[in-house]
Amino acid sequence: MFHHTPLQLKRGNKIKMNNRQHFFQKACTATIYIVVSVVLASGQTGSNPDLYDKLNSDKYLGEFEVITRIYDEQVFTEGPAVDREGNVYFTNIRVSKILKWDPLKNKLSIFRTGSNSANGLRFTMNGELLVCEGQPARLTRTNMKTGEFTVLAFQYKGKALQSLNDMDFDSSGRIFFSSRTSKPDLQKENKRSVYRVDPDGKIHQLLSEPQVHMPNGIVVSPGEKILYLIEAHGEKNHNRNILAFDLHEDGSISNRRMLYNFYPGRSDDGMSIDIEGNLYVAAGLHKRRGTSETLDTRPGIHVISPEGKLLAFRETPEDTITNCTFGGEDLKTLFVTCGSYLLSIRTKIPGKRSYQPDI
Repeated sequence: MFHHTPLQLKRGNKIKMNNRQHFFQKACTATIYIVVSVVLASGQTGSNPDLYDKLNSDKYLGEFEVITRIYDEQVFTEGPAVDREGNVYFTNIRVSKILKWDPLKNKLSIFRTGSNSANGLRFTMNGELLVCEGQPARLTRTNMKTGEFTVLAFQYKGKALQSLNDMDFDSSGRIFFSSRTSKPDLQKENKRSVYRVDPDGKIHQLLSEPQVHMPNGIVVSPGEKILYLIEAHGEKNHNRNILAFDLHEDGSISNRRMLYNFYPGRSDDGMSIDIEGNLYVAAGLHKRRGTSETLDTRPGIHVISPEGKLLAFRETPEDTITNCTFGGEDLKTLFVTCGSYLLSIRTKIPGKRSYQPDI
């Protein structure tokens, strides 16, 4: 049995857990299941100290639970995705693994090794697993029943892509993905960009530098009228925001506008969206990490309305929070990758329908 142990957190401090907590370790992994009680420290280092303090977060979010903790040579979790049976897949980029959490068995296992520094994951409506790979950079698809493996994108106009980061798709089967690295080789690689892959295999470059600085998380709105894009550049005077674009029936985009600006704090990394169009954004830091990013953005899940208003916030236990996705039978459980943890939090509004595969 797993103990439900209270966990208290102060910003910038390490996690302190009750001695009664049991860790089940096996090889390089272990699992725990803890109820998290988050205690926010008083005060705010941002330019608007009331930004977080006046939120009615209970209207949108429950409390965090730690579902599993990962132990390995290096740990940096990313890219959660949930299959039809409720299994949660996510990545440990640093050691090129895709992990699988089985909630029925309370078991963490390795789904794939040698994943080419896989980052974002997503299940299609027919249950196939899409993977954003980093080294080499390519978008792949795996048939979870047969094991058939298909490379959907690896170059554009004869040059390699930069590391793939995140993706989403629409009801026409078009896949939108971001591609970016910190130190690109532009003689061999394309610029940092956002692409679209059509069902016929054609690849279209929708945005590229200098139109975007560091494209990251990407989401299609429930009505497929808006494409949201995260910009997350750590250097001074570069974009750290959420952009919105009109998304047209032919898959093209227009009418760029800034929905939310995180600068000078750390921008969001990944995000998901509910059926009402609110974004659930993984952003912020507990402590500085050698970039120009400040601590103005608190570390946790930020709920942001389609109008760009911060509606709710829940703080996460450690750096670095990276991504989230909806799951559960009612699509009201948000799974969050955060440092060495896979977390979950209940939401009052379900995620958009395409987060739950039909098969």
